[in-house]
Amino acid sequence: MTHRRPLPRICIALGLPDVPRLLEQARREAESGESFLEFRLDYLPDPARGADAIADFLERHHNVTVLATCRRHQNHGKFNGSIEDQLRILELAISRGARAIDVEIETAEVVQPRCAQLRGQAFLIVSWHHWETTPPLDPVIRRMRKVPADVYKVVSTARKPTDVGRILAAARMSPEIPLVTLAMGETGFPSRVISTALGAVFTYAAPAHVQGTAAGQVNARQLRSVYRIDKFTKAAKIYGVIADPVRHSVSPQVHNRAFQSKRLDAVYVPLLVAPTQLRDFFQFAADLPLSGFSVTIPHKRRIMRYLDHIDPLAKRIGAVNTVWRKAGKWRGTNTDAEAVSGPLSKLTTLSKASVLILGNGGAARGAACALADAGAKVSITGRNPDRVRAFARQVGAEAIVDDQLCSRKFDIVINATPIGMWPHSNDCPFRDHIPGEIVFDMVYNPLETVLIRRAREEGKQVIPGIRMFIEQAVRQFEIWTGEPAPRAAMETAAVDALETRYAEQKA
Repeated sequence: MTHRRPLPRICIALGLPDVPRLLEQARREAESGESFLEFRLDYLPDPARGADAIADFLERHHNVTVLATCRRHQNHGKFNGSIEDQLRILELAISRGARAIDVEIETAEVVQPRCAQLRGQAFLIVSWHHWETTPPLDPVIRRMRKVPADVYKVVSTARKPTDVGRILAAARMSPEIPLVTLAMGETGFPSRVISTALGAVFTYAAPAHVQGTAAGQVNARQLRSVYRIDKFTKAAKIYGVIADPVRHSVSPQVHNRAFQSKRLDAVYVPLLVAPTQLRDFFQFAADLPLSGFSVTIPHKRRIMRYLDHIDPLAKRIGAVNTVWRKAGKWRGTNTDAEAVSGPLSKLTTLSKASVLILGNGGAARGAACALADAGAKVSITGRNPDRVRAFARQVGAEAIVDDQLCSRKFDIVINATPIGMWPHSNDCPFRDHIPGEIVFDMVYNPLETVLIRRAREEGKQVIPGIRMFIEQAVRQFEIWTGEPAPRAAMETAAVDALETRYAEQKA
């Protein structure tokens, strides 16, 4: 039968409130090259009109596969009719050209003969959803397989990292069963990227110009251009960044561009991990398995208790930003320190330099340790004098209070605070003259902060935050892969991502 042609790997879910807008979005997706679209007929006031419209759409876009869904409200859909009405609409959709239909298990298991009849005319996808969490999935799959179907769609909600691991394991451990396995929510996002490589038949994406139909969906362009979902294989090494929040991170754009540039079978995904979920995360990381990951706020200190080996500098700094697995052991280091000293050493002799560091958090600590090790004379300032004095004692630096700054000058000034970061991008740590000849700002959103702009206007040498970000990412890449990093490609990816992000934030 013609409907047995394999389904494409990415399905765009279209849930619009009226037929004209549904057809307009479908047209835009088809003209951008998408070939697999889900028409959520239950979103329409009159689903039958939407089913009828499939024929008109396919006349103009005959290479597109349409999946028709009319989910009942009892199963978290929007259709208020009976099961008989639901099946009648799906049958109409098939007659108008839909190559696939989605029937939730709650309907399918009570009308198996009708489902078998419809399966003779189109792909039958039997679906199960859990909107609260991810329970054990073996009983779910056994229940679903009692209804003969072409694809079994298993969708849960991820509340913690091991929920994602459980949903991904379902496809990997059952290659003989045609499954679509996804976890909803931001925590579940990695499942949308990785599942097809592990054996899932396809994954879902949001349309490019309107909202998707489920939490955690991103558009297909991102899945292809950022995560290269069509390129990496089941044998790919998986990396990521753990943070809370994590959606702001541009590390996936940077590292995936690096993998692409070096033609490595690898992928890098954002991993939302709450502060209380680190133990659960390490179980997920071992089961997947993860080959390595970046660490950022709020985990840089707490992660250390879960590692088997930490290099001496990271121990002294008291923070780890890079983790990898070697010989079955988790190892940690801090590439932020080298990302500070490296760029500065190209502009001055650090052993003869005086340095003022603004801030007393993890980033400031890394900079202080790295520069002190290089022989620089380090001074610390910040808003909390007690914390500044304690920090200065720990790293062998001088503590300076605000009113002392007006009479001091330094070779290097480093902003290790969030001052100037979006949305407070008009702020600057200094009201008047900047007391240093080289100005290093760790803030990289926006790309040019007020501090960097003012320093340039004063004729000073500057190192913007994007430079540090790239330096630490380059070192991470080299630790993980053992290969030289494609620095230019990584920098281009970071700048493109940050410019896009900043433009979206200002809009």
